[in-house]
Amino acid sequence: MKGHIRRRGKKSWAIVIELGRDAHGKRKQRWHSVKGTKRDAEQELHRLVHSFAQGSYVDPHKVTVGEFLDQWLAAYAKGNVSGKTFERYQQIVRNDLTPALGSILLAKLQPMQIQSYYTKALASGRKDGRGGLAPKTVIQYHRILREALQHAVKWRLLAINPCTLVEPPKAQPKEIRVLDSAEAASLLRMVQGKRLYYPILVGLSTGMRRGEVYALRWKNVDLHKGLLRVVESLEQTKSGLIFKTPKSAKGRRSIALSPVVVQELRRHKREQTTHRLALGPVYQNNDLVFPRADGTPWPPNQVSTLFKHLVRGTGLSGRISIPFATPTQRTYCAKAFTLKLSRSSWDTPRWP
Repeated sequence: MKGHIRRRGKKSWAIVIELGRDAHGKRKQRWHSVKGTKRDAEQELHRLVHSFAQGSYVDPHKVTVGEFLDQWLAAYAKGNVSGKTFERYQQIVRNDLTPALGSILLAKLQPMQIQSYYTKALASGRKDGRGGLAPKTVIQYHRILREALQHAVKWRLLAINPCTLVEPPKAQPKEIRVLDSAEAASLLRMVQGKRLYYPILVGLSTGMRRGEVYALRWKNVDLHKGLLRVVESLEQTKSGLIFKTPKSAKGRRSIALSPVVVQELRRHKREQTTHRLALGPVYQNNDLVFPRADGTPWPPNQVSTLFKHLVRGTGLSGRISIPFATPTQRTYCAKAFTLKLSRSSWDTPRWP
């Protein structure tokens, strides 16, 4: 299989792929247009010839939006995002984007069609028929569709990304709800002696994410220096639990621990060691700071369920999400809580 390029304009080229001859001896060709330099055209020629040879060629004039989104999930998203994120992408594509836009030919997808879909989703997009979707949800749909279509541009299936000409809805920012010192102390008293006490203490005082807390290992905790390192996070997917590294260098960080937290972690480590020795070979030592009774990691969703049960019916119920909050909430709460821990106004270094 071979091909060649022809100049059409100053920055326009025609790519001709030779596909052999049909049963009647007539030459079969496939033509494509490319804008850019001659080198751009040569690179596209090489890509097309390779895709024909591998059987992965996609005719941009025949593929639908739904077919492309499925191909994008398999070719790009699955290998480039976390397992949990991929599951969310897949759910949105199959349950929302494809039913709404999937039958449209990719090459003929117009900004107006996308904009109309967003408007309809805001007005009546709920699956239970009880009204529209929240602007924040539609914004998430927009981001996924925009990212997918940007790859269609890179892969020469589209000339421009129609999502760049669409205005997504504007989400109203939520007021940050931060625990004050009295509420933090109340929460810790409530969970004192329960399995969530130590993880909640660390979550409150450091602002770590739920997955980061339950992925923490003792080798990354220095109780002598009062320091811990965040190097991985625990993620729950349909295929099981996965330990993953932070997305960016900023996610890998060191956090100073207050003397109160260091003291409690020392006590926790002694209790954990005693428990591990008592269980013997039944205990699976993964070096986790906050494992289940047998040493295996806690499923994060199960932790959230336990937390909701603990605060249900209390004055804190429905008003807090700590220690499983948004990044902004975590930052504010950790700063405020750590500051309060360092003050002499605390009567004792431990909560009753």
